[in-house]
Amino acid sequence: MTASTIDTGTPDLLAAFDAGVLTLTLNRPQARNAMTRAMNEALARELARAELDPEVRCVVLTGAGGAFCAGGDVKGMAAAGDGTVGALTLDQAIHRQRVNQRETAGRLFKMPKPTLAVLPGAAAGAGLALALACDLRLMAGNAIMTTAFARVGFSGDYGGSYFMTQLVGAAKARELYLLSERVPAEEALRLGLANWVCPPEQLAERAREIATRLANGPAVAYRYMKENLNRAMAGEVDDCLDLEATHHIHCGQTEDHREAAKAFVEKREPVFKGR
Repeated sequence: MTASTIDTGTPDLLAAFDAGVLTLTLNRPQARNAMTRAMNEALARELARAELDPEVRCVVLTGAGGAFCAGGDVKGMAAAGDGTVGALTLDQAIHRQRVNQRETAGRLFKMPKPTLAVLPGAAAGAGLALALACDLRLMAGNAIMTTAFARVGFSGDYGGSYFMTQLVGAAKARELYLLSERVPAEEALRLGLANWVCPPEQLAERAREIATRLANGPAVAYRYMKENLNRAMAGEVDDCLDLEATHHIHCGQTEDHREAAKAFVEKREPVFKGR
């Protein structure tokens, strides 16, 4: 890829690539970027493509029009009157949902590249889950998070219960799911749901700084860091120690490591090439 705008096949998802950073923008501002099937399918396609493209070094997920994502399109569900099934059988609907969740939230979490969620506004329901699936989260000072599911009679999807429990612990996750209260940006930062909070007018510049730093980082080491950290969430300590040893020694053979060691001696910033 070179610097470009990418046709995702739907106006519901915008994609742009520049200097190693793929930015995916959920684009239904009139509905606070509530999900559609077209949006989810396009997001799955672009994430799958990004995972395998060596030129993509970092993925940024954000929303248009001052919101991140309101989650599922509840108004559309109410108008249809058929919940989440539509013309499918119950089993078909469950299978489609499982596949889509793995290809979107699951891929954001597991793909061997850094992922950054940038929240210009509210992240609710499945939209919050997508944000929590990313490695890092940057929020505007006026943004909020909410599980929202209890308010619309849903139990939750897109891995949010897993990601939130890992980030804030079981007790707080239960509170946030059962009561569906709004979490302001500063409280999200205190809880560990956000990594940074900044004034809204500085959000784009701060996001660019973080994404550029990630895109210019040691791609091989980042890949193994994510695998180490993800496996450590449910693994035994000996498994973690063994995996770290394998990955650490492998990283020692990379061009990035040799360049970083040389830069350390020369007291300058390393230039990583991802190999």
